[in-house]
Amino acid sequence: MFRRNCTFVVALILVLLSISAIHADVRISDISTISGVRKNQIVGMGLVTGLNGTGGKSPVTRRFALNMLQRFGVRSDPDLRARIEQDTSQKTDNISVVTVTADLGSFAKEGSRIDVIVSAFDDAQSLQGGQLIMTPLFGADGQVYAVASGPVSIGGFSFGGTASKVQKNHPTSGRIPNGATIELETNTRLGLEGIVRFLLTSASYETARRTASAINAEFPQSAIAIDATTIDVIVPFALHATVNDFVARIGSLTVIPDVPARVVINERTGTVVVGEHVQLSRVLITHANLVVSTVETPLVSQPAPFSEGETVVVPRTEILVEEDDSPVSIIEPTTTVGELAQALNALGVAPRDLSSIFQLLKESGALHAELEFK
Repeated sequence: MFRRNCTFVVALILVLLSISAIHADVRISDISTISGVRKNQIVGMGLVTGLNGTGGKSPVTRRFALNMLQRFGVRSDPDLRARIEQDTSQKTDNISVVTVTADLGSFAKEGSRIDVIVSAFDDAQSLQGGQLIMTPLFGADGQVYAVASGPVSIGGFSFGGTASKVQKNHPTSGRIPNGATIELETNTRLGLEGIVRFLLTSASYETARRTASAINAEFPQSAIAIDATTIDVIVPFALHATVNDFVARIGSLTVIPDVPARVVINERTGTVVVGEHVQLSRVLITHANLVVSTVETPLVSQPAPFSEGETVVVPRTEILVEEDDSPVSIIEPTTTVGELAQALNALGVAPRDLSSIFQLLKESGALHAELEFK
């Protein structure tokens, strides 16, 4: 079983990395972002109504409901407010206090709509069938950027009685498609100073150099790699009026990104992924499985009849130690991931044993790659 699993895992590594060895061209837009173009999170707190006995019953729920009533002009005596806030007999299980979040894009325009995520803040059991009433959404600067409202879709359910409950997905969190209307735009303009900055998603000096070279081949003397992540591109004077078109043309250019020599190991799942440029020096290696098993067979010692002895339990432990025979293997220097996969597959080890093998190879200096654990 172990050998079959090992063959599968190493074969999977070979398939995945032989694909990367094809050196497929990748669009610049797929490996980079543009400085200043990003999503901004906006957040607010609101009230979901119309719940069928699954709402919150905490003091927070009652206090929030009273504040909401006061906002709409329904005022109450201070003593009455204090009693309602503390009186748990006041039913509020048809409402729930929720947090509302959304991502506001850089080019979102006033009047357009975006999706929002609604999550219960109090002790509500489910938001199924609920309706979010008008909730302002604030940015980090404290300004209102959108207003959210609408029916909550939780994509699941929760039903139950006194002794049992049936639940699907997470009934206390849901989404409102197109649930927020943008009231304030985020102004993002590209190339105001004549420069557009591209940021690589994975830092690499070689990838930055190749990206700048690809841009300069299309727009001569316009791009320079500042560091392993940043490429500054000067907008040609003739294209100052059409910066968006200029950025789109750069994004469609293709490069071959540099893949670092790296081995990533997840010991919890026994998964090992080997990068394209990982190499091994000539090394001698052997790996054996040691199995230690213990068996407890206690014996009962019974005294002779009419004696003054006592019945006692005598412990008895049997220990069995087994060690699998493992040949000594010599791994020749490898230059491709295919050769590395064949060398590891020849050892016939279990998938989880690959983790310790790679660690020892790294300590011996035979593994020429970065070792990363997840």
